[in-house]
Amino acid sequence: MNLDFNKAEGLIPAIIQDNKTNKVLMLGFMNEEAYQQTKETGKVTFFSRTKNRLWTKGETSGNFLSVKQILIDCDRDTLLIKADPAGPVCHTGNDTCFGEQNREDVMFLKYLQNFIEQRRQEMPEGSYTTSLFTKGVNRMAQKVGEEAVETVIEATNGTEEGLIYEASDMIYHLIVLLTSKGLRIEDLSRELMRRHKE
Repeated sequence: MNLDFNKAEGLIPAIIQDNKTNKVLMLGFMNEEAYQQTKETGKVTFFSRTKNRLWTKGETSGNFLSVKQILIDCDRDTLLIKADPAGPVCHTGNDTCFGEQNREDVMFLKYLQNFIEQRRQEMPEGSYTTSLFTKGVNRMAQKVGEEAVETVIEATNGTEEGLIYEASDMIYHLIVLLTSKGLRIEDLSRELMRRHKE
């Protein structure tokens, strides 16, 4: 899809979003050359209106934005770039240019499942996740049950720290099981949303 650089004197806005947390990190502008360089290098490059030149985010600080996905809006005059930041994005030292912390801890579950899916496809030797996939669905389901029992024991007779540890084991093994069945953690979210009543 061709971008329309003509509406704003050769520039289009580029919204940068963290690929893992979905937080909006910053907004910059690209001309056609900056857009091409971003695609070629995999590092977000803007056209600086104050410096009147191309500017790769992080060229001074080292806090580059590594491109993961580029989306074009329906009018072909705005970009949404999903990227992994190498550090704070704002020149003030803040995580984002909007003063927000770049955290959304629950989004790690989605990232974790993507990682587990990659393990399932590549099956690297020596990986615990690989060993679970190799042993099959019965063993994966058994591990979910074992971890659930350990979670219950910690909840009734253990510590808060122990409960978090065991519940994390249970969630990890549940995600492995879901992945083996071609399902996602988001499927559980959708089911819970369907059940939820205000």
